[in-house]
Amino acid sequence: MKRPHTLISKILYSSMLIAFINCKKEEKKNNEQPHPIATVSAPEGIISIKEASTLYNNYTEHRADIIEQYEKKVRTPEKEFQVGRFVDFDYQTIKDYIAYVDQEAKNAGVEKVTKLRLYFANYPAKGNFPDGKPFVHPRQNSIFIVPTLNKKGEDYAFYIGENGKAELIRDLTMNQINGIGNYRHDETEKSYASIIPTFTLNSSLQTRATSLALNRGNGGPPPRTDF
Repeated sequence: MKRPHTLISKILYSSMLIAFINCKKEEKKNNEQPHPIATVSAPEGIISIKEASTLYNNYTEHRADIIEQYEKKVRTPEKEFQVGRFVDFDYQTIKDYIAYVDQEAKNAGVEKVTKLRLYFANYPAKGNFPDGKPFVHPRQNSIFIVPTLNKKGEDYAFYIGENGKAELIRDLTMNQINGIGNYRHDETEKSYASIIPTFTLNSSLQTRATSLALNRGNGGPPPRTDF
């Protein structure tokens, strides 16, 4: 005759084994089922392909020809020129940029990045970036992006100052800008007093402050499969 405590031990062991096996089966079942993906609603600014095509054609009719004529007749008539129609960045670059802006803004004490502001820009006819790399698209229009924060109800582009805090680009004085260094223009370029491009492209500032402006995307006429 088996002792009662031995029988109870075997029953408990069997129960625990069965429970363990069932747990593993449930875990395997859960792992095999795909996790539901959160649904993201379309942003309010999404437009139809038809509207996008209309906007593109409006640029062709009201802007592209004027730019081309200016470049060919006024700026550098000795060179061929084809109007650029887009600027693009690698998808991962944009994701990395947003993550970088979030990181720097948080470290600088910015409560909230309110917007990404896209400025229209234009490259000189010749020359180099401050790091020595030549302009990939001389004379072409471009864009650069800066983040904004809200101050007293208004959105302002900002950078990270020498003290590690967020500073407004608009508060840079001309003396500060002139002290940063000169943006390389060729002789045909007019040297306008422009805060943003000087701040963005001059590398000497980087030793004292951190720019959050993004440029150097790719551009050109659209692929034949586009608009």
